[in-house]
Amino acid sequence: MEYDQIINTTPVVLVEFFATWCPHCKRMMPVVEQIRELLSGSADIYQLDIDQNDEVAQAQEVESVPTFIIYKKGREMWRQSGEIDGQELLSKIQSYM
Repeated sequence: MEYDQIINTTPVVLVEFFATWCPHCKRMMPVVEQIRELLSGSADIYQLDIDQNDEVAQAQEVESVPTFIIYKKGREMWRQSGEIDGQELLSKIQSYM
């Protein structure tokens, strides 16, 4: 699936750029999984490994991992790099719904 398609699958989409070797990313994995379950059917969450999606990561100007980007109707609304509290991330996504 192309990146443009990914960010338009639902009105609100969260994309996380991560790396398998990143300890911060590993700590965020269960948090992101829990948010995916909570928002099932109302927002899509995609996790893209920067080592497998290098061109996309560069095109989105991802400089560190993890990087979270929230899109609303295909437009970037919010971005943050580094670990983030799960409740804060959930609230941020819900604020665009």
